[in-house]
Amino acid sequence: MTDAYAKAGVNIDAGDRLVKNVRPFAAATARPGADGKIGGFGGLFDLRAAGFTDPILVAGTDGVGTKLKLAFALDRHNTIGIDLVAMCVNDVLAQGAEPLFFLDYYATGQLDSDAAAEVVRGIADGCKLAGCALIGGETAEMPGMYVSGEYDIAGFCVGAVERSALMPRETRVGDIMVGLASSGPHANGYSLIRKIITDAGFDPADPSPFSEDQSIGEALLTPTRIYVKSVLPLLSSPDIRAFAHITGGGLTENVPRVLSAKMKPRFEYSAISAPPVFEWLQRTGQIPNEDMRRTFNCGVGGVLICAPSAADRIISELASNGERAFVLGEIVGN
Repeated sequence: MTDAYAKAGVNIDAGDRLVKNVRPFAAATARPGADGKIGGFGGLFDLRAAGFTDPILVAGTDGVGTKLKLAFALDRHNTIGIDLVAMCVNDVLAQGAEPLFFLDYYATGQLDSDAAAEVVRGIADGCKLAGCALIGGETAEMPGMYVSGEYDIAGFCVGAVERSALMPRETRVGDIMVGLASSGPHANGYSLIRKIITDAGFDPADPSPFSEDQSIGEALLTPTRIYVKSVLPLLSSPDIRAFAHITGGGLTENVPRVLSAKMKPRFEYSAISAPPVFEWLQRTGQIPNEDMRRTFNCGVGGVLICAPSAADRIISELASNGERAFVLGEIVGN
């Protein structure tokens, strides 16, 4: 049966090798509630062992979109898994949840076990950065479904928050928005980014005009920043009203998602010190400001909304946790 399936384009032995190779990566993500084992039909998690008493589960799923095309172009697969985890765990963080466990889905036309192992290694690295366990996943080899050498990935994260700590809380006029610096475009807007590169006559392997000692593709593969360990400890304070993950839709569409009725943000865009990539993209692609702010994070990967009296303290605590944070504006009446 194995030989017959191989003739149809599916390599069971390669799949078995992949499972064996990624087990140590998963084991390295073990945390209370999960033992990090891979290979069963389902992943297990014990909420009681994780210390929760009256939890609400929060689930999130996402992919990394056409950022994958740059990984394919450079044959570099070791960080794209961090993006996958980040896009999911930063979302559940916005509900006040601690990410508990993660599962991945990897689909390809012909399994390259080395590339797949690099992807899963990145996923495990992302899980460690987020403090969650990689408890399972699925690898699908589907001949004829994907271009040779390409794959797609999706991620699924479940977190938990005590019922009394669920976010967002009520926001108020005068509340302060604290921006958390991004590491670049993260994993949004890459269809436009790739069009700009192509239209300008660049190749992803060309030297980067906005980042020293890197190619354009390498610079744009900088992984999404994971905010869990720096933001989660702050969320127990009643001075924190909400957290917004700045993804597709940019600043202008994501912050309003966490505001109370009849509230809107008033941004101080001049406060943002954006990575040089954004200025290059805007200038090279001749993109209006409004389109930039609706497409990209523009240097802000997350926004905390807090009481005015707490803003300085929160910025200081974020700095001590390795984040560059700044006052981004305030909440006003609609």
